Amino acid sequence: MASSSHANAVSRAIVMSTPEPSIPVVTETSYLTLHYRLTTQDGKSIVSTFEENPATLQLGMGQLSPGLESCLLGLAEGAQQRFDLGTDAAFGPRNPDLVQFVSRATLAENSVEGEEYQVGDLVQFSAPGGGSFAGVLLETRADGALFDFNHPLAGQELKFEVQVIGIL
Repeated sequence: MASSSHANAVSRAIVMSTPEPSIPVVTETSYLTLHYRLTTQDGKSIVSTFEENPATLQLGMGQLSPGLESCLLGLAEGAQQRFDLGTDAAFGPRNPDLVQFVSRATLAENSVEGEEYQVGDLVQFSAPGGGSFAGVLLETRADGALFDFNHPLAGQELKFEVQVIGIL
């Protein structure tokens, strides 16, 4: 019997056969061209390249979440595959520790000066070392604001469809 965490991971909708030795397969550092679609379990589209130009990316560079990248590993060039991703698989589980209070002083120091934010806004913050991170404003208070720094898709069950066009 599968453990609950394993059952909550990824299920493949199409079973692939072992590719021919001459057909390239996706590895952890592959550079590839592909079409992909990410939807909610009820079919609401989040992102899709099928109606536009395909995406070109290199695995391991953070262009896709680690959960989505792991679905691609071992797929052969030309493969088309659908995956059902459990709540922990694509963008990880929601972490309650990432819902945090930010003081007015910290907000003023690390966000866009003079910007007025509304509940539901995605706010960009400066990070040490020149980077940035974002959080969704949940609530404003006189002394600061409450933000959710989880990825917006964390903890959601998703569907991921890919068509691998080329692998370098």
